[in-house]
Amino acid sequence: MGQTRVHLLASLGAFYLILAISMVTADLTNDLDILWGNSKVFYDSSGKRTISLSLDRWTTSAFQSKSTYLYGRIDVDIKLVAGNSAGTVTTLYMITEGLWQFHDEIDLEFLGNITGEPYTLHTNLYARGKGGREKQYKLWFDPTADFHTYTIIWNQRSILILVDDKLIRQIKNNLMYGVPYPNYQPMRVYGSIWNADDWATMGGRVKTDWSQAPFTAYFQNYRAIACPPQQSSPLCAQSFGNWFNQELDETRKQQLQEVDTNYKIYDYCTDTKRFKDSLPKECTLN
Repeated sequence: MGQTRVHLLASLGAFYLILAISMVTADLTNDLDILWGNSKVFYDSSGKRTISLSLDRWTTSAFQSKSTYLYGRIDVDIKLVAGNSAGTVTTLYMITEGLWQFHDEIDLEFLGNITGEPYTLHTNLYARGKGGREKQYKLWFDPTADFHTYTIIWNQRSILILVDDKLIRQIKNNLMYGVPYPNYQPMRVYGSIWNADDWATMGGRVKTDWSQAPFTAYFQNYRAIACPPQQSSPLCAQSFGNWFNQELDETRKQQLQEVDTNYKIYDYCTDTKRFKDSLPKECTLN
């Protein structure tokens, strides 16, 4: 009888935990706050709710999730600025709140281009205030013609970044070797568009053409399957199923290799000009 009661309580605990996780699966407008700027929420021609973020010479715009998350999966469909978007940066990122010198951050930044040139996807990680882990990729499609799905998976083992369910980057947890990793501070999700013509396009050589403004990006289908900060992270992680902490299978490994071979254009782990004395420790470990 005692064992039965323990099993029943454990099952109920897992059930209520899964309910808690389901409650933070975000609807686009119910669970996102518009922060500032020329941001609009509307129904597109297919009836989907869409957030547009626009940039002009005087105003940026952004949104944030109402909830913070400690581990989880974030999916957002984005259609980027069309035409001459040089100098602009459209972003999807997660970041902690509190002291900046100890902040954690996972970045996807889409660097604008001269008309006809491919977009650059700039990725980076900050952990305990330490960043500088940039990798960049050329997208293999036109991200301005239609919506594409961009995904951040953050768990205790690693951070995975996917584009249309293709794995493009894995950042492993190497805390045991003294490499900072975001493992205890909840993060909030943000989307934004801003001017960065001092560095974004060809290292800042191509400036923003304000005669093309406003520059507008579109966001749809925001989905968050994530652990509320008040829940026990290990138990919460178990409720997601195998994908949450699993090792990469052969398909994912092949995707990563294909992207590295064909689409990666910058890797901080190979930048010996920047790191003249020695590469960061995680570069050798991986």
